[in-house]
Order: sequence, then C-alpha cells, then structure tokens
Amino acid sequence: MTISMSSASLQVCTRMLTNLQHILGKAEQFVEAKKIDPAALTTYRLSPDMLPFTRQILIACDSVKNGVARLGGLEAPKFEDTETTLAELKVRIQKTLDFIATVPASAIDGTEDNEITFPAGPGKTRSMKGQDYLNGWVMPNMYFHITMAYAILRHNGVDVGKIDYLLGSQG
Repeated sequence: MTISMSSASLQVCTRMLTNLQHILGKAEQFVEAKKIDPAALTTYRLSPDMLPFTRQILIACDSVKNGVARLGGLEAPKFEDTETTLAELKVRIQKTLDFIATVPASAIDGTEDNEITFPAGPGKTRSMKGQDYLNGWVMPNMYFHITMAYAILRHNGVDVGKIDYLLGSQG
C-alpha cells in the first residue's frame, strides 16, 4: 500500500501545527500563572548559537507553507515575520493552517518525481525530487523546529509533555 503525498503532508502538517498552537496556549497559561514577562520565553534559546523560540515557530510555519506551495506549484503567502508575542505566534500558526487548508490534495498528489528547487541558505539553492523534498526536507524541518520550540518551553517549566506534542488538545 502506498501513501499519497497529500496525506503524508497536508494532514500531518495540519495536526502538528494544531498541536503547536495548543502548546503555545499552555505557554500563555504559564506566563499568566507565574506572572512573568512572556519575552522570557519568546526570546529564549537553548544554546547561544541557536535561534530563539520565536524564530523556531516562524521557521516551522514557513517550512510547511513554502513546502506545500512548492509541491503544489502554488504561490505561498508572504508573512512579515513581525510576531513577538505568544498570541501573535498563535495567529501566525493559524494563518499557515488557513493557507494549507486551501491546498487541494490533487495539487500535491502525483508530485513525487517533480523537480523542486528551493532556497537552501543565503545565495544557495537545492533541487530534489518531490518525494525526497517532502520526506527529507519539509517534514524534518517542521518536526525539528516544533521540537525545539517544545524543548524551550519544557526547559523553562511550561507544563507540556509528549502527549501535548503528539495529540495537542486531543490528549
């Protein structure tokens, strides 16, 4: 049995970004309960050479919206990257979810062998076949940045666990 490109991307990305929204909701509750400055979380990084929490969220969203758009031959919406608060980050996630909800499965299915060329650093591009791009670039980037955001919150005492990461509010 084969799995379609759309079920391997649209459904999974929707679930993971929805779970990320749930996790940010828990961060908002934590900030309110502890009466701390939310910037203590949004600007936090686990290592000096690591991007801060806010960038982890932005990159997770961009990985999904740009990846899905490239696979479907669509124009990805442009987001300004001005989010600084947990509430604004939740809106960014929702805008990403809203975009991928407009992408029909038919735009993604059958793109396994399409050549996808994409930016891969300043002044660099890469090309991969569609299935390799999805499985080896888009999905790992999404998972990595969501995991880093989760780890930052967990490290700072936000009450999130594996079930929040995997099931979100359904857990």
